[in-house]
Amino acid sequence: MFVDEVKLKVIAGSGGDGCTSFRREKFVPTGGPNGGNGGRGSNIIFTVDKGLRTLLDLKFKKEIKGKRGEHGSGKNKSGKNAEDIIIKVPEGTIVTDLDTGVIIADLLKEDDSQIIAYGGRGGRGNKAFATPSNPAPDISEHGEPGEERNIKVELKMLADVGLVGLPSVGKSTILSQVSRANPKIAAYHFTTLSPNLGVVKTKSGKVFVMADLPGLIEGASKGEGLGDKFLKHIERTRIICHVIDMSGYEGRNPYDDYLLINNELKEFNEKLINKKQIIIANKMDIEGAKENLKQFKEKVDCEVFEISALNNEGLEKVINNIADMLDKIEQKPLYEENQIESHVLYKFKKEKPFSITKDSNAWIVKGENIEKLFKMTKFNSNDATLRFAKKLKNMGIDDELKRLGAINGDTVRILDYEFEYVE
Repeated sequence: MFVDEVKLKVIAGSGGDGCTSFRREKFVPTGGPNGGNGGRGSNIIFTVDKGLRTLLDLKFKKEIKGKRGEHGSGKNKSGKNAEDIIIKVPEGTIVTDLDTGVIIADLLKEDDSQIIAYGGRGGRGNKAFATPSNPAPDISEHGEPGEERNIKVELKMLADVGLVGLPSVGKSTILSQVSRANPKIAAYHFTTLSPNLGVVKTKSGKVFVMADLPGLIEGASKGEGLGDKFLKHIERTRIICHVIDMSGYEGRNPYDDYLLINNELKEFNEKLINKKQIIIANKMDIEGAKENLKQFKEKVDCEVFEISALNNEGLEKVINNIADMLDKIEQKPLYEENQIESHVLYKFKKEKPFSITKDSNAWIVKGENIEKLFKMTKFNSNDATLRFAKKLKNMGIDDELKRLGAINGDTVRILDYEFEYVE
């Protein structure tokens, strides 16, 4: 089963909790704090496996969840970091954040890997909060929540050459003749229901990968037929080969076919028109093909190769020319650097610290840093609660509430937690 697109949720592991602990030893009356830190939660990492060809392994996963880090304990013992979750994907896999539209990763070659969701850091134990003015703090933290993302995982195949054309023009036959690929071939439309890849080797020893794509029809760029589901698989190719039934056996005009396919390529992605293109005039063994080819050549400014895929005539010349062309065409990345998320900046991105709105019952405070601080605070400790209140004040939340008109006794809500506003 060929699967090339999956949507799912990834939740990295939360950090382990820090520990509140004090040394209690005989003859050591002032042992001090010795609570250890929690361990880091597991990252969700995607890595390339050359043996995979589809995203079938991810199709039935709605969610991938990481493991929590181990909690800290007394005697300054830190918790263990959780083991990372490794997800194997095929070459050419792109991961996109559905909420922001940002491309997280473009995994191209063997052993490429990327952290898709970061595990939360471990909470600090009370030993970490000790200061000269407070040598015995009764404070420790919950672990940081793991990162959550809704993502789209998409496969865009790695092929040097893409065969495009209307249904039943002979693309699969060509691939079967020039490689060891074994695509389905039959005398009816849409026998190819998923892209096929074949490794082509010339007599001179040059090697390249060729993709046979399902037949395109008018409106394919908008999803008609098998449509844009498979057009994306030629975005990485360096050469586009138009396979055209030059015999006009089905009553179509070869030049009209050429214009139709080029228009669909342009509608799908204008960059495809700028790729190197050649024309493979197939079925030249059928009566009327020579006359059609003569008229066709008068209308196009593109290299045309005459073949009969069924009889394996002219194919060696085609693959030799393609191999020579590929030597001169540089492989370009699918996306510019500024289109792909910077993972260094992402983890420490600057955002508006908070927002405050009011409903009929309460002032609602929202903000990534504030919500994270709330989740990491252990409110069963007076010291921790006072520290939380001080942090909010330092962030400017108290001043902003006052500016907006909050008065003593008003309810302030952060996530599901409500407390009373006091000037």
